[in-house]
Amino acid sequence: MLRVEGLHAHYGRAHILADIGFEAGQGDVVALLGRNGAGKSTTMKAIMGLLRPSAGSVVFEGQRIDGLAPFRIARLGLGFVPEDRRVFTDLSVMENLEVGRQPPRAGARPWTPERLFALFPNLGRMRDRPGGRMSGGEQQMLTIARTLMGNPRCVLLDEPSEGLAPLIVEQMANAIGALKAEGLTVILSEQNLHFSSRVADHAVIIEKGGVRFAGTMAALRADPSVREQYLSV
Repeated sequence: MLRVEGLHAHYGRAHILADIGFEAGQGDVVALLGRNGAGKSTTMKAIMGLLRPSAGSVVFEGQRIDGLAPFRIARLGLGFVPEDRRVFTDLSVMENLEVGRQPPRAGARPWTPERLFALFPNLGRMRDRPGGRMSGGEQQMLTIARTLMGNPRCVLLDEPSEGLAPLIVEQMANAIGALKAEGLTVILSEQNLHFSSRVADHAVIIEKGGVRFAGTMAALRADPSVREQYLSV
């Protein structure tokens, strides 16, 4: 579904990403793990075309997308949920969802508001509420739901559990499990190892812009030395 090879990226003269590579198959959940500032979010922005890679390739469903504009990447079926959410604060829940609507894709059941309200019941109880009058957790749910209205085949989630109450984190984990059951591929950037361990099949640890570990989540759980070296605070 998604293959990243030899990805390099710069901010000006600063070399931010160096030889990032990983793969994700259909229905896989892959966690990009690492400390704050390690390069996880930058990797997602480079995949999504928000930061142009200086070298390497990104292949989505057999098509190279590195170098494409972000809106073209989104139209191909790659969704992105940014860390800062970016809901339209003056628009209602329903209006925010309509902003993200794209045509159905062949071979996949389209997302509708009713299906999304089953996934996120909190949103179904506040359909007419403006985005600016929602809690951070509710805004996170709305941002994910709005992205799903684009009927993506793969979703990039940047720090989906950060700053959320434990109950909302639990709901977020359940939602990711439901997306996996639908056959969606999910790439998530996370610092929360416990959350990632619950939802992810594979882990990629990024440190100082490079991959330091890539393997199954079970293998990471079984290797305390790697966790201590790259994930401890």
